[in-house]
Amino acid sequence: MRYFFHIGYKGTEYRGWQRQKNVMSVQEVIEDKLSNLLKEKIVCIGCGRTDAGVHSSQYFFHINTDKIWNDHHLFVLNKILPSDISVYDVFEVDNNNHAQASASKRTYNYFIHTKKNPFLNEISTLYNITPDVDKMAKASSIITKYNDFRALCKSPDSHNHTRCNIFSVKFFTDASKTNFRLEISANRFLRGMIRILVHELIEVGTGQKSIDEFEEMIKNKTPQQFLNIAHPQGLYLSQVQYPFFKTEPTNDFCPLLKMNQWIVINNVPL
Repeated sequence: MRYFFHIGYKGTEYRGWQRQKNVMSVQEVIEDKLSNLLKEKIVCIGCGRTDAGVHSSQYFFHINTDKIWNDHHLFVLNKILPSDISVYDVFEVDNNNHAQASASKRTYNYFIHTKKNPFLNEISTLYNITPDVDKMAKASSIITKYNDFRALCKSPDSHNHTRCNIFSVKFFTDASKTNFRLEISANRFLRGMIRILVHELIEVGTGQKSIDEFEEMIKNKTPQQFLNIAHPQGLYLSQVQYPFFKTEPTNDFCPLLKMNQWIVINNVPL
């Protein structure tokens, strides 16, 4: 039988989702706990990778097992998992449904705050900037015109191709214009793509790069000679969608998503 697990995690203490040697990952922690619980070796197939320090308020993985999953298993698993990982739902799916390959849409949010706040340090990124919000919003909307993002990829040659279908881009601020949020949805994302994009938008917003220069970089598929990326703690994988079921994301691991004072500067659906 194949089961999908709907989870959330705060990535501060982990080197990302993917299991790696000599470092702690979310995948390793869950696999070890599930293997102990079900008394068999469990391998979790995730919906994608997240970098070290990156969070996920909605994440899916699947496992294959002959065991019958029940509500008691869910309760026990949450008891033995660390407090920064939570399992919301578990449900059986057809064996041809795949957590990574079957995902049709992914949404990321990136949060920036410009005034130090001890309660935001691990869930948003502090930047000492006073950006031109309208320029950042305009630059972010430009990417909906293109589908090849080689210029925004940390290692483009490691991908079969660098094309992504962007479904929507939204840029938000609050009334004080000291907190900012980028939300972007696509069928797939390249390695480092969101964090590179955020860094480029900050350069536009602070006058280090013009909007035209930003667009030329995307259009010509030319990465910067010295690639810079935004810090990881502001980034969330916040929604993953599949054609065979619909599960609403939870904001428990991202209280910033619950804020009702966000003001949309741009909203560009395709």
